[in-house]
Amino acid sequence: MKKLIVVSGGTKGIGRAIIEKFATEGFDVFTCARNEKDLIQLKSTVEKDYGINLYFTVADLSERSSQTAFAHAILELKRPVEILVNNAGYFEPGLITEEREGALEKMIDTNVYSAYHLTRALVAGMKASKTGHIFSICSVASLFAYPNGGSYSISKFALLGFSKVLREELKQFGIRVTAVIAGATYTASWENSGLPPERFMRPQDVAEAIFGAYSLSLQTVVEELIIRPQWGDI
Repeated sequence: MKKLIVVSGGTKGIGRAIIEKFATEGFDVFTCARNEKDLIQLKSTVEKDYGINLYFTVADLSERSSQTAFAHAILELKRPVEILVNNAGYFEPGLITEEREGALEKMIDTNVYSAYHLTRALVAGMKASKTGHIFSICSVASLFAYPNGGSYSISKFALLGFSKVLREELKQFGIRVTAVIAGATYTASWENSGLPPERFMRPQDVAEAIFGAYSLSLQTVVEELIIRPQWGDI
């Protein structure tokens, strides 16, 4: 049986690149997104190109009910989860003192609570098998405040804290935990920035780095993986 990787938010950007990378290595995939049409297209393409099985759930991970439904669907598959990638994220620029009411809640729900609840739902199986790897896609916004970062930076600081605590809790079970602290990556959120694609990292480079961290021996863990564009932060 193929190993299984779970990637939240997998139809675009870093999530899709991770799926494609691990599919080339023979992993089956379980993912989610809000748009069913995008998920159907992803399933068709990945299964045809890489000969693996891709399972999906339509879910908006800013909503607790969708977080629960996604986790339940994965557990219903009754297969061990080798890798969990907490990738689902939402970015809304603004200033803490001026951003719209509810901006903080939406970003905390999507960027932090989805990772928290999905991890809690799946980690029991990893503990039982004493193996597994959990990646959380953080950001350089997890390390420092920056102009117009607002509540997004708050949520990413929290996600990094989540990963640090999880690392301490799970080391005794043989489960590796990695925070992926990524700089600006050329995804849909940056397409209208007016900056050339060459100024950004490629999503595929982030995926390759994650696979590299996973591929190390089980006696070694990359706790924090900081990746930035060659020309620096944007």
